Amino acid sequence: MEQEERAAQRTRRRFARRQWSRRWLSLRYVLVGVALVALLSTAVWLVFFSATLQVKHVVVVGNDLLSDARVREVADVPVGEQLALVDLGRVDSRVGALAEVRSVDVTRAWPDTVRIEVEERTAVAVVELAGRLRGLDPDGIVFRDYRTAPPGLPRIRPGAQAGTDALREAATVVSSLPEDLATRVDHVEVATVDQVTLVLRDGRQVLWGSAEQSDLKSEVIDKLLLAAPRAGTYDVSVPGNPTVR
Repeated sequence: MEQEERAAQRTRRRFARRQWSRRWLSLRYVLVGVALVALLSTAVWLVFFSATLQVKHVVVVGNDLLSDARVREVADVPVGEQLALVDLGRVDSRVGALAEVRSVDVTRAWPDTVRIEVEERTAVAVVELAGRLRGLDPDGIVFRDYRTAPPGLPRIRPGAQAGTDALREAATVVSSLPEDLATRVDHVEVATVDQVTLVLRDGRQVLWGSAEQSDLKSEVIDKLLLAAPRAGTYDVSVPGNPTVR
């Protein structure tokens, strides 16, 4: 009887341990769930309601032509709004619409900053339009004013029929020139998309045509200038059949 009683006690203890294990397992899941809900609630409160994660700063980097104040004004970032709720796409569009801006990247810098990284356009030539001397980038975009033409930048002189496409073509030509040739160019005359002419500093002219095959044209004109230094006009518009006169 005593052995049976002991066996029964052991059985009851094992049963009690199993019961406690089941209860603890269930309780553990409940505690984990409560903790997760608490963490999620805290995170939601921090992100969407807490003053800790509100916009307090707007940082502008990469700009030179544009002042920080000008970029911030155009960006119109709502200081005091929750950082998570700021529409970065709209900020990007507003800043990207500035003529001086080639590209822009707007990001959140937690806990309280919007970062605006600007890449500005670079002038490859200058052009006079409506009495104003303007900078022209490789894509033919007019984006800044100059009081006087910067040294080293060729000047583009558009003809009466030269439209936006022609200016873009001339800019493409200028940006494709090797440095040793670009430094010899005084100005570029553009009549149409297919009629771009380089006028060198010594007065000689290079009939370039369009921007197509500009790399090959650069090689050809380099040889022609050495072979016929006394010529006045070099036609490389068809680089496979250049002429000199």
